[in-house]
Amino acid sequence: MSLITTPHGFSTTADEVAAEHDLTGKRAVITGAASGIGVETARALARAGAEVTIVVRDPVAGRAAAEDVAATTGAEVRVAELDLLDLGGVRRFAAAWRGPLHLLINNAGVMAVPELRRTPEGWERQFATNHLGHFELATGLHDALAEAGGARIVAVSSSGHHASPVVFDDLHYEHRPYDPWSAYGQSKTANALFAVEATRRWSGDGIYANSLMPGGIMTNLQRHVPAEVRAEWSRDPVLKTPQQGAATTLVAALSPEFAEVGGKYLEDCAESPVIADDAETTPVGGGVRRWALDPEAAERLWEVSRRLLDDAA
Repeated sequence: MSLITTPHGFSTTADEVAAEHDLTGKRAVITGAASGIGVETARALARAGAEVTIVVRDPVAGRAAAEDVAATTGAEVRVAELDLLDLGGVRRFAAAWRGPLHLLINNAGVMAVPELRRTPEGWERQFATNHLGHFELATGLHDALAEAGGARIVAVSSSGHHASPVVFDDLHYEHRPYDPWSAYGQSKTANALFAVEATRRWSGDGIYANSLMPGGIMTNLQRHVPAEVRAEWSRDPVLKTPQQGAATTLVAALSPEFAEVGGKYLEDCAESPVIADDAETTPVGGGVRRWALDPEAAERLWEVSRRLLDDAA
């Protein structure tokens, strides 16, 4: 089968994608939307008429982002305080949601935490934040997504997934040396696998999920990356602006080419080619590893995640 393409590409902005849609009456939840591509995603959706709720760990930053979006679009954005590591809070947020939810955009994340940090449950922090918190949020909002009819989930992954598959025998670095990039890579592979299995389980309910690589963008996500590495990255000629980085999120969320389509991995506003697990890639982009779309790994990850979260309840 040929890869799914759209009229958009590397330089497209989120506003340009959203301008093609009237989202009046549509409701969206975006995690981690206080800055970076998250706030640009919120801006584009709000400008197109969606009712947007941004879910943020820092309510002060969240309110500032909402005010910024309102100033540029005239649209009110709701702010909900939520730490993805606070499972009780995640469950309460999902339980309190009323009415349909058309778009769930799992955008929040942490990158390359330098030392091994564990949650109170004993989970490695990047895996817990980037995957498990979003998994619990999405499953908790399942009924609201189903009520919408044709809902879409967008999981923001990364080319960082090239660094590691999900290592089921040692998810939380109990037996292997901790490496910040392999831990980040494992969590980003998990984001893509979630989209595969969510689509398999929920497409009958009208819910489809896709993952994506937004591109190389300098944001607060890189706060744990050493300064000299950030400086080197900032000179990369293929860097995108946050508005350009959010465009692929908007394509996955809105474009007709991805209606009733799930389990795909996108980059530069189109479906990404699948490459072998041992293939060489460029630092930014370069396709999606087979291990990130493996249906058996996706099903196993879902079952493992559900068991971890149920045991922690």
